Amino acid sequence: MIRRRFSVPVSFAGYRFPPDLILLAVRWYLRYGLSYRDVQELLAERGVDVDHVTIYRWVQRFTPLVIDAARPCRHSVGDRWFVDETYVRVAGVWRYVYRAVDQNGQVIDVNVSKRRNVDAATRFFETMLAGRDRPREVTTDLAAPLLRVVDDLLPEVLHDTSQFANNRIECDHGRLKARLRPMRGLRTDRTASVVIRGHAFIQNLRRGHYELGVEARHDRLRVASAFDELTATL
Repeated sequence: MIRRRFSVPVSFAGYRFPPDLILLAVRWYLRYGLSYRDVQELLAERGVDVDHVTIYRWVQRFTPLVIDAARPCRHSVGDRWFVDETYVRVAGVWRYVYRAVDQNGQVIDVNVSKRRNVDAATRFFETMLAGRDRPREVTTDLAAPLLRVVDDLLPEVLHDTSQFANNRIECDHGRLKARLRPMRGLRTDRTASVVIRGHAFIQNLRRGHYELGVEARHDRLRVASAFDELTATL
């Protein structure tokens, strides 16, 4: 195992359960199509009595911290970006999820928004561009907000809006929808944001876009190995 210094200290002080068990529950929830009650049952089978509400709180608390801690190990994104938005239901109301992937399948960023307009698209692009090299090509559909934002913020790039060009990101939406399906609805915008960002993090780990889990015996063990590394160094 490679010892690394991660960017964000994660404190488990005040928690009754050890860090490895907490992060195991977080990983199970983010990685597999499980509900919080499913994770509760799996832990109970291993002799651990913890309420599903506690698991929900662990996911909400530690998912953003683990993502930030692993940030120095993340690979640089490619120079071709595929950007699109999809829909999720939060507390019975539709929300827009802006998502972007590069030509290597790395999820660049995600954002949950109440609106689908120029302001929302601008915020998403500005966040993606912060601290990154500008892409040479951006692919979107013909949605008016995306057309305008790309023209305003990235006038020099090749902007591809041809039919079927954005199939990469549109197919990727399906993986997110498949993960959300077992849930009994997302209750708040913050909950939705944490879970969707956590899903993107797991996708990137599985696809090898972090220098984590690289010594796993098999690609299928990469996520578990990555969390072991994180747990050992937090």
